[in-house]
Amino acid sequence: MEKNYHSLSEVRKELRVDWYRCPIESATLRELSKRSDLQGWFQAGGHLTLFIFTATLSYYFWQLKNWPILVITIFAHGTIGSFFSGVAPHELGHGTVFKTKWLNKFFMYLFSLLSWWDPFDYATSHTYHHRYTQYVDGDRENVFPLEPNVGISFLFQIFTINIFSRPGRSFGKGGLIYTIYLTFRSAMGKVGSVQIPSQEWLQALHNDQPRQHRKSVWWSRVQLIFHGSILVYSILTKQWIFLFLLNFFSFTANWLGYFVGMTQHCGLQGNVSDFRKCVRSIRINPVISFLYWRMNWHTEHHMYAGVPCYNLKKLSQIIADDMPQPRTLLDAWREMLEIQKKQMEDPTYQFDTPLPASANQKSIKNSDELADSIGELAPAGLE
Repeated sequence: MEKNYHSLSEVRKELRVDWYRCPIESATLRELSKRSDLQGWFQAGGHLTLFIFTATLSYYFWQLKNWPILVITIFAHGTIGSFFSGVAPHELGHGTVFKTKWLNKFFMYLFSLLSWWDPFDYATSHTYHHRYTQYVDGDRENVFPLEPNVGISFLFQIFTINIFSRPGRSFGKGGLIYTIYLTFRSAMGKVGSVQIPSQEWLQALHNDQPRQHRKSVWWSRVQLIFHGSILVYSILTKQWIFLFLLNFFSFTANWLGYFVGMTQHCGLQGNVSDFRKCVRSIRINPVISFLYWRMNWHTEHHMYAGVPCYNLKKLSQIIADDMPQPRTLLDAWREMLEIQKKQMEDPTYQFDTPLPASANQKSIKNSDELADSIGELAPAGLE
């Protein structure tokens, strides 16, 4: 019989999930968990370099008034930059990208500031997400059922400029208009309508972690000052191109981030203590995997969240015999749409990911403290 918890503090005290993790030698796990400044610079610095490169190209063609090429470079800039929102701050928030700790913080704040992302609310939400993945009492970062959106209006927006999308069942502020509106609300210490699942979850997080909420309020004010200053400068100098290069790039051509990110949990089981059943890994090409900060190996990330993103593929190869076959991106979307179709007929339906014959069914306790590490993600109130 399920218990109804009245607060997240009560969840922390009473809800315990005995997660299944694929067996791995402690020495191997420790080697995989090593952080590297060189690898960190390649990932974070490389992503930022691509962003600066497409921004420079866009500015150059704007000066030339070459509008067809400008559209292409702005599209590329948005595609690359849209992964700053949520994806880059996610790994940096775990503190596993750089060995040097302050570099993780620096790049996390930089990417978050540019992309209207709130790293403070997200740190709270994502700590619960890792500890209670898809257990509805302790994790509402994604509220099931997640529904893959292939509507014409939505697809048009994510291939151009996402202006009107509402915040939905996943953590985030939606399109441009809602993001600005909710950032103003956050700067005043408020959330949007609690009738929206993501905002109801945000209110619960604020009630649970008021100190972290105060940091979020100040962060929202900094964001408004930063983006407002760019807006004013663009108007005064009549260089509207900066709106696309710095203000609104994370809402421009964010198609790729949506298509890969939606595969993480959509359609899978909830309230199950096996990451193989509630998380999905996918195979994508190295370029997209780089932009996605290797989060295509998402089951492996949840299973061993202390492993840096650049070592997740190695981890996947080591535990492959105990894991479901990773889907291709196309297969994952076919699967999600088929699940959605069945859930429209039966709202209680959840897809049961098949495991290979070689897979273990019972948890083998790994005594290594790294086994259940989530890095340095948890804020002080949740450590």
